[in-house]
Amino acid sequence: MAAPVDGGSWFPALAVGVSLLKCLFINAYRSTDFEVHRNWLAVTHSLPVSKWYYENTSEWTLDYPPLFAWFEFSLSQVAQHFDRNMLQVENLNYASPPTVLFQRLSVIFTDLVFIFAVRECCRCVQVQKGSQDVLSRPSFVLAALLLWNFGLLIVDHIHFQYNGFLFGFLLLSVAKHLQSQHLQGALLFAILLNLKHIYLYVAPAYGIYLLRSYCFTQDNKDGSVSWTSLSPLRLLGLCAIVTSVCALSFGPFIAMGQLPQVLSRLFPFKRGLCHAYWAPNIWALYNALDKVLAMLGVRLKLLEEAELPRASMTGGLVQEFQHAVLPSVSPPITLVCTLLSILPAVASIWRRPRGARGFLRCLLLCALGSFMFGWHVHEKAILLAILPLSILAVESREDAGIFLVLTTTGHYSLFPLVFTPAELPIKAALMLAFTVFSFAALRKLHSQGSLLHPLEILYLLGLVVVAIACEIVFPLSPWQQRLPFLPLLATSVYCSLGVCYSFLRLYVSLLRAEGKHKQL
Repeated sequence: MAAPVDGGSWFPALAVGVSLLKCLFINAYRSTDFEVHRNWLAVTHSLPVSKWYYENTSEWTLDYPPLFAWFEFSLSQVAQHFDRNMLQVENLNYASPPTVLFQRLSVIFTDLVFIFAVRECCRCVQVQKGSQDVLSRPSFVLAALLLWNFGLLIVDHIHFQYNGFLFGFLLLSVAKHLQSQHLQGALLFAILLNLKHIYLYVAPAYGIYLLRSYCFTQDNKDGSVSWTSLSPLRLLGLCAIVTSVCALSFGPFIAMGQLPQVLSRLFPFKRGLCHAYWAPNIWALYNALDKVLAMLGVRLKLLEEAELPRASMTGGLVQEFQHAVLPSVSPPITLVCTLLSILPAVASIWRRPRGARGFLRCLLLCALGSFMFGWHVHEKAILLAILPLSILAVESREDAGIFLVLTTTGHYSLFPLVFTPAELPIKAALMLAFTVFSFAALRKLHSQGSLLHPLEILYLLGLVVVAIACEIVFPLSPWQQRLPFLPLLATSVYCSLGVCYSFLRLYVSLLRAEGKHKQL
């Protein structure tokens, strides 16, 4: 049974407060994702199902799994009462005031799933008895870190997307596993995968954990498992859940012979290694090194500038890119790198599951490994690691330190998503408030003292220098016309160092836990 949220009167206040804050952003800057989802509303409302994944009047074609298409269809039934013109496929870039109001409110309303999931996660954290100070309560700190997460606020409610709704399913699934309700957790994750396929990043953690900890009913004396301890009924039940959800989602399109077309939309490998600008991962460092080597080659007259590939990696275009000096990277290479990066984590929970929190740590490493080495990674995918890590951060001092580095770095890497001058004070104030709260609350929660090493603090202070240079100095400099993507490059490369470091620290933590287990 899940425990009640201690001092639960504060939870509604946190949830209502952040919902009211979101309403203030209704008329703020919005990205092309606003038009993406308006077009999907129109496609699913105005066209028969057989044409959903073929419609290409807009360049923003439907490229999410079928359950999300049905989600858009459901929203369109309400949208028609706001402005029917938004549901016409040919009305490209349509953004009437009622349309803006509806789409903004739809994100806020569907965040109720996220709010419910946060409450369930708060029921799972360990409660410190006798503490009267609300900042000393792990459940309160966790609720604030999740509900008021800076990244979700600007990505969903300024930039525009439905990540809160989707992360609600992920966190609710994690909560069910923490409560040992494995079938419910598997069902929620299967639904999530059929809403947005980016969550394939963490599918290996789910698959191995459920097979090892749910389908195998007992271990041998040496800690290994034998196939005789496999429960066929549990395995069949698990497979039935996953198969049923996928059949419900893809079945109609398979029946129409459209599965290849749907998959081609879901996995457009011709989009290139990097998305929009360089997400802060290993490929950002690889691209930067390639550019430095190319510049040196030209200066040393080892390369001809006219022969170098055009600098288009940061343009956000749907295209492939060839590196100038280093070997070019293909999708199979990124897949191999990703699998190698997560292999130790999934092998660890197979050998020694260590319960649901061991699964959660594996999930984080799978999310970060995929972010670090994946093909065409979206910068917003860093939230897939930041949000679940919040749960471990309120329970472990070491994880709290990793959380502070990853969250501060990952959140700042999202700054270029909102680049309009009017929103600069908003994003700066929101990130400052969230960062100050994170440091203060986690420090108090873990008995005072710094949670970071001096070099970690120095690195994070460097983000202030990068922010001032990119947001204030560069726009006023003559370099703005000659080198327009320099701030993006600087942001991605600097933040990549913090993300790589956090990934390595999480692995060190995992290996240390394995070492302690062997000693015992």
